[in-house]
Amino acid sequence: MPIVAASTFGTVVAIMLSAFFTGALARLAVPGPDPMPAWLTVSIGLVGSAVGGLVGAALSGGNSFVISLAAFGTAILLVVAYRRFVQGRPAFGPDALRPPRRGLGIEPYRERLRRAGLDPNKTLQEQFLERQAGRGGAEPPDEEGETQDLVRKLEDLHRAGVLSDEELTAKRAQLLGG
Repeated sequence: MPIVAASTFGTVVAIMLSAFFTGALARLAVPGPDPMPAWLTVSIGLVGSAVGGLVGAALSGGNSFVISLAAFGTAILLVVAYRRFVQGRPAFGPDALRPPRRGLGIEPYRERLRRAGLDPNKTLQEQFLERQAGRGGAEPPDEEGETQDLVRKLEDLHRAGVLSDEELTAKRAQLLGG
C-alpha cells in the first residue's frame, strides 16, 4: 500500500504544479498587474484546466492539443472575470495597467508600492513621464531635497539586497555628480 500512497501524492503534487503554471501563465496573458495570493493562482489554474479540459475533450473527441488550449483559454477567462467582477477594472486598455484598488491581497501590494515611492493609483508609465517632465528631460534632479530622497531610496534598495555595494557606490556617485 505505501507505493500507492506515494504514487497518489506524486500525482497530486504534479496536478498542483501544473495548475500553478497554468494560472500564472493565464495571469501573464492578461496585460497589467494582477497581484493575488498563490492559492488563487492555483485555483484559477485548477478550475480552468478542469472546466476547459472537459469542454475541449467533449468538442474534440480527446485531442490533447485542443484540450490543453481550452484549459488555458478558460484559465485566461477566469483571470479576466476576476479582474472585472472582483477588482472592478477592465482587462484591456489603459485602465488595465493601473494597479487594482480592491481584491484579494491588494492592500499589502499597494503598501509595497507606497514604500517603493510609487503612487498606487497611477501606472508606472504615467509616473515615469511625470518625473521626466518635472526634471526637464533626462537630466539629473537639481533640487537638493530630491537628490537626497533618491540617495535614501538607493540605500533602502541596498539594505534590501537589491543593489550590491558597488552598484550603490556607482549610483550614488552618479546622483551626486561625482
